[in-house]
Amino acid sequence: FRFAEVQRHGVGAERIWAIRGDRVYDITEWIPSHPGGEVILRAAGGLIDPYWKIFTIHQKQDVYDILEQYFIGVVDPRDLVDGHVPADRVEDPFKNDPHRDPRLSPHSDRPCNSETPASELVTFITPNSVFYVRNHLWVPPDDGDSHKITVELYDGTTKDYTLEDLRKTFQSHKITATLQCSGNRRKHMTLGARSTNGLQWDVGAIGTAEWTGVRLRDVLRDAGLDVEDLPEDTKHAQFVGEEAYGASIPIEKAVDKRGDVLLAYEMNGEPLPRDHGAPVRVIVPGHVAARSVKWVNKIIMSDEESTSQWQRRDYKCFGPNEGSKPDWEKARSIQEMPVQSAITSVKEFSSHEPEARSLIRVYGLEEDSIALQGYAFSGGGREIIRVDVSADNGHTWHQAELTNSDAKGHKSWAWKQWTLVMPKRLAGRWFIVKAIDEAYNCQPDSYDPTYNFRGNLTTAWHR
Repeated sequence: FRFAEVQRHGVGAERIWAIRGDRVYDITEWIPSHPGGEVILRAAGGLIDPYWKIFTIHQKQDVYDILEQYFIGVVDPRDLVDGHVPADRVEDPFKNDPHRDPRLSPHSDRPCNSETPASELVTFITPNSVFYVRNHLWVPPDDGDSHKITVELYDGTTKDYTLEDLRKTFQSHKITATLQCSGNRRKHMTLGARSTNGLQWDVGAIGTAEWTGVRLRDVLRDAGLDVEDLPEDTKHAQFVGEEAYGASIPIEKAVDKRGDVLLAYEMNGEPLPRDHGAPVRVIVPGHVAARSVKWVNKIIMSDEESTSQWQRRDYKCFGPNEGSKPDWEKARSIQEMPVQSAITSVKEFSSHEPEARSLIRVYGLEEDSIALQGYAFSGGGREIIRVDVSADNGHTWHQAELTNSDAKGHKSWAWKQWTLVMPKRLAGRWFIVKAIDEAYNCQPDSYDPTYNFRGNLTTAWHR
């Protein structure tokens, strides 16, 4: 087939074709059964290859075998260069991604994964422009108030809401919540134990914002779910994003009066930026950020977790002894986050400089000093009650000062900023921090006991 003929079998055509390599497939009959939903239509009339490079789960023989059932021919050699479709005819899924602030520290470009630099982590609220970006795929266009979310109950009943409907029908609420990637500080586990799979985040895959939206509980009730007496078969709330990402949370969290799960449309008083879910996203405070699905367009009440790879595979932890081919079904999906802390700033102050001397005296000191700053956070709404800092590699400890904040929400969904100023003469080679939450959960002192090949939930003392 000539390439132009394949293009005529794109979205809207009676028969949908796609190319892999130089082979042409009529995938019309497969579309309703595709586990990733209609995201397969991104390749309609063009190449599947760039999407399969992103969705690496496709790269196995049983998937190839499924596709081969729909083989109908090959691309005419006149439309190939060195046996491949020319690059200028291959759609770039990321071509419409937004511009990013250059202060972000990038780990990957396509998809964009960039962390907040340490210099921007010392404020309670993280500015939108430098809030860490964790994208698994491309960024969909922002369709504004016309954006539609479909809520589907377990019996198949559905109800649609536009963003405008959400704003007009339901009371708005604000919460202050920290979002943290499960891979935050993965770099430290790699350095402190052994190699891990995934982006090697430092301390900046975390941020705090004030989120404005409507309660998911209210929307589900309006859609027909009895939130006070849940049906036996409704055990999970599944979320699907417009770009095909999917995740879920237990239904008890979704409808909890004090759980503060939102369908959010504002971030720090502004419309959601595109990188952070515009026009509407889920915010699941106290849980791993992977469950706060961006660009959400479908919410499903189900008796099982989301079947996406991000629920069933990627965001899980395993024992230190388990290799890179574990039994994924045996491990629980990550939901609430463990206790965490990090040092984000270390500054020296000389007692011989007038400006520095006045700052030092605030802390009752008259000599050369060192000021440390950082954050501490725990999942599940558990408040941080203490931050311990050592200046001599853990031999002795000092309690940091926790900064008060005007956080909104029924529980402690936001991190605590902390500060410690000490005489320079007490400082050895290493500073260490550990945090304690209200349940007296404390971070482990080393990485080996909690090592997992995915590098998830790195929470050992930050040195």
